Amino acid sequence: MLEKLEKIAERYDYLTEQISKPEVIADNGTWKKLVKEHSTLAPIVECYEEYKKASQAMEASRALIDIETDKDMLALLHEDVALQKKKQEELTEQLKVLLLPKDPNDDKNVIVEIRAGAGGEEAALFANEIRRMYYMFAEKNRWKIEEIDIEENELGGLKEGSFMVVGDGAYSKFKFESGVHRVQRVPDTESQGRIHTSTITVAVLPEAPDVELEILDKDLKIDTYRSSGAGGQHVNKTESAIRITHLPTGIVVNCQDERSQIKNRERAMSILKSKLYDYYQSQADAEYAAARRSQVGTGDRSERIRTYNFPQGRVTDHRIGLTLYSIDTFMNGDIGEMVEALRLADQTKKLQSTDE
Repeated sequence: MLEKLEKIAERYDYLTEQISKPEVIADNGTWKKLVKEHSTLAPIVECYEEYKKASQAMEASRALIDIETDKDMLALLHEDVALQKKKQEELTEQLKVLLLPKDPNDDKNVIVEIRAGAGGEEAALFANEIRRMYYMFAEKNRWKIEEIDIEENELGGLKEGSFMVVGDGAYSKFKFESGVHRVQRVPDTESQGRIHTSTITVAVLPEAPDVELEILDKDLKIDTYRSSGAGGQHVNKTESAIRITHLPTGIVVNCQDERSQIKNRERAMSILKSKLYDYYQSQADAEYAAARRSQVGTGDRSERIRTYNFPQGRVTDHRIGLTLYSIDTFMNGDIGEMVEALRLADQTKKLQSTDE
């Protein structure tokens, strides 16, 4: 770990030097990229510096112990060694967390889909309350809500709906909300005061990135041939027509509309880019749909991740066994404590897997 930390510190120093150079600042795109990497490494380097200071202080006290004769001073030195060792151990754990691979989607905007499950009208009403809860949570984090598709029923319940949360780190906070949410309460329409159980499903997905097309020369097979059809003598005498084959996908584009080979090639490349965009977008949509299906489940009462029990005023997350007795504030968007607990549990699980 220490070897890795040294390399990170060296990279950080290099970036510190680079982002202050006038020629780098002038290239806004490069400068922004380097600044982002610099800010990502900063917490690791700061923690590592504290770790090194603790190590140096501990070694210094140990060296003095070997030559010190005064009992009171020796006691203080031993106390300092123990203190610095404890600090070093705490910083080691912090560094392990900081070095965990980051979820590449964490900084992205997030798409949230909510669907009423078992429970009829009561499920739809609860789905709308959960939507409101998420809107209020987003507002507390100063994120923007963009509604995509909202389908309500006559009673103001939400049959199903989707919206996007726009803001840095939105996915990192919402990603643990995927699954079945169960509510237990007495519906307003229940005359005998019986507690009903209903469910809704929530799917959380990072916003699909823009498709960036990088067409490599080695992936292209370009053939020229004589144009056919109308066009006079010029058509038959020159090989101005172009056929471009994109080898990885097998997509073929032919162009013979233009009179010159150069223009036909430019047009063929333009068409190829459009076809590749459509191809990769279709793949992304298929992956999105598959991820959504894996998250939503069937809406059955048994597939729950969290239970909202209104009569007892509690919210329980079954994945980590955490119960909060603050259902009113929770439903008003104060879900940060639960989100942080889920994040820490996920972090602990990852640390355990790296230690094995």
